[in-house]
Amino acid sequence: MEYDIFFSISQTPDADGFTPSEQEMMRNYFQQVELADKLGFGVAWLAQAHLSTITQKENSKPVVPHWQGEVGLCTDFPQLAMETFRRTERIDVGSAVVSILASGGPIAQAERIANTVQLLGLMSESRKLHVGFSAGRFEFMARPYGINPRNAVEEEAWPALRGQIFLEAADIFLRLLRGDSISSDETRETILSRENFRSDEDWLAVQELAEGLEQIPIDKRYVFEKLSIVPKNWPRQQLELIAGTHDPRAQEFANSILPVKVFNLSITQPEVIEATHTRMANCYHPDGGEWQRRDMPRTSFVFLNAEEGLSPEQQSKAANEEAKRALGAYWAALEGTIDPNKVEKAADNALIGNPSEIAQQISERFHPDDRIMTWFDFFNHDSERVCRNMRAFIEQVVPIVEGSE
Repeated sequence: MEYDIFFSISQTPDADGFTPSEQEMMRNYFQQVELADKLGFGVAWLAQAHLSTITQKENSKPVVPHWQGEVGLCTDFPQLAMETFRRTERIDVGSAVVSILASGGPIAQAERIANTVQLLGLMSESRKLHVGFSAGRFEFMARPYGINPRNAVEEEAWPALRGQIFLEAADIFLRLLRGDSISSDETRETILSRENFRSDEDWLAVQELAEGLEQIPIDKRYVFEKLSIVPKNWPRQQLELIAGTHDPRAQEFANSILPVKVFNLSITQPEVIEATHTRMANCYHPDGGEWQRRDMPRTSFVFLNAEEGLSPEQQSKAANEEAKRALGAYWAALEGTIDPNKVEKAADNALIGNPSEIAQQISERFHPDDRIMTWFDFFNHDSERVCRNMRAFIEQVVPIVEGSE
């Protein structure tokens, strides 16, 4: 089993209502990632956000109207990744995830990534940049870059169309990283049909606006003459690509261009996980070799209590209380209310307890060849405590897991 670590760098009130300053948040991040490097975590995954979550609440259609604070402070992944590489010795750095629709779109993002890997190659020939990419979780982050409905048909089709825009952008992003010279005449066409919609009702509403067409062509978002990115000769073997989408068609499409792995959230059901492994084993790009379980990092909240002076039973009780409070604060921020059912469901998928309990949970829920993206800083701004939990995980939990495999 492999152990990565996820950093949300989320400047939002914790369960006690405390919100650190931006400077405190970044100092906490560097303290934690430097320790993660020393402890031997494989990849430091950084959540990336774009634009102020606070300000978007004033928009006509706020996406997360109840969120307090900023969903994340990493707004420039390449820059923070390079600073992280400079401050550490072994750990790789990954994005979870970059939106290729925001910050200038897929062309600008491809050039930034290639340049970052070029600079990394001058620093180290063995360390890698792992780039998770997606359409972005929150729509407001892409809207200022033109990702909006342009007419009545697009407005009605928007829930389905947004995924197709991501595929057009992914086509451009991946082909430019591959080294292609392309124009928009050669990029993916978007044609909507019934299969793009969840229900007949949704499809008929769009079809009515499109004068009954069975196939509805959509004008491209990205129109450009032939271009390629610079740098051209950069160490592509130091780049790993991971798609942040559960759409099987998107996963297969991306792998028709380059080897692209996939992310998996902690709340994903086991049958979906196994179905994804089966599908990826068949469609994974041959340049990436054979598909392995480690190619799908699995995110997991870790609410570990190994505090000194507490008995194992007291540690277990405290960990469960900490998990309940943090998950409750999260759902209240995301939806405005605490949904006990959602809190309970999230807790069922989290790793909660004292070291021996968490080791048992890992052994029961994960395959020995899995790769876990552990998440310790979830609604927790006590950096010293987060660091103690990280150390206890590696020094007390992992030996039990490895001994039972």
